[in-house]
Amino acid sequence: MPASNTSPQPNGPHRELVEALQELHRAAGLLSFRKVSTLINGRQDLMSAASHETVRSAVNGKRVPRWETVRDIVVVLAGQCSPPRDEESESARFLPLWRAVREGESGALKSFQELVNGGWGGEDGKWTPELVMGVMLNPFSAIEIHPSLAVPHEPLVSEDDWVRLMVKEIEEHGAEHTLRVLLHILKGDYVGAEQGAPYGYHNPDREAMEAYAVFRYGCQEILRRLSREPNLLAASIRAMHADETMDRDDRAEMLENESDLSLMREVMIVTPDTWGEVSEEAHHMVFGYLIKQISPVGPLGLPDTERFRITWRVPEPPAA
Repeated sequence: MPASNTSPQPNGPHRELVEALQELHRAAGLLSFRKVSTLINGRQDLMSAASHETVRSAVNGKRVPRWETVRDIVVVLAGQCSPPRDEESESARFLPLWRAVREGESGALKSFQELVNGGWGGEDGKWTPELVMGVMLNPFSAIEIHPSLAVPHEPLVSEDDWVRLMVKEIEEHGAEHTLRVLLHILKGDYVGAEQGAPYGYHNPDREAMEAYAVFRYGCQEILRRLSREPNLLAASIRAMHADETMDRDDRAEMLENESDLSLMREVMIVTPDTWGEVSEEAHHMVFGYLIKQISPVGPLGLPDTERFRITWRVPEPPAA
């Protein structure tokens, strides 16, 4: 029987890479391999210096060249398509195909940083390996995550520290143990669950400190405005009485306090100079008159001016 002159055809990931290269080659008008080589060598930003035989063997699947060579072939062919294809997008499409040949199935997946930079893919409506991985790794797909775990909170550790802790846990106790514990926690059995919120989310001392920080900053800003706007207190009292959106209970409490004539005498003499001479009750009354709402909008560690937002009853005039 005569020997066959046909070269063995690539299979598996190598075949996928070759088919993608051949499709791109056809879209570029089936340029000669010598022309492709000339175009590669004519660009200073391409470094492979691939010969026409190297291009031929890559496109025909005779061997798998280095990534630099594959990338240069892809870049040149992308520019010759009609209309031209984006060089970076085509390079990003071919990299997982090439990696799958060298590294197997895992090589076809995007690295974490590639996911951050380029997303999950699938914009064309087709499922990518990353999309499948993302669905399968998302605990939401396997369990009903306890709603209290979505409470806004100050993280106890950084993301990088958490990843290092998980890696160490897997090394010491195994992946199965660690992942089962993680799912168990996400279902609601976590440290602090008996209080109805994850450990560290609700801390009475911390909440008291937060309330004190809010009041202290509000008073500081009140004194700043009073020093510049002598009529601010009277105007704020009128604005509070005219505020139809004020909570009924808050209004009732304010009116009850106003019936205390000695307290009101203190309130009416409040200035930056007399602030330290009046009672704490008077401070709270002035606070309620001037400030409609104050709330944290940033995390701990930020300057107070960035961390808290004040809604004044009488808006502050623009700075000169």
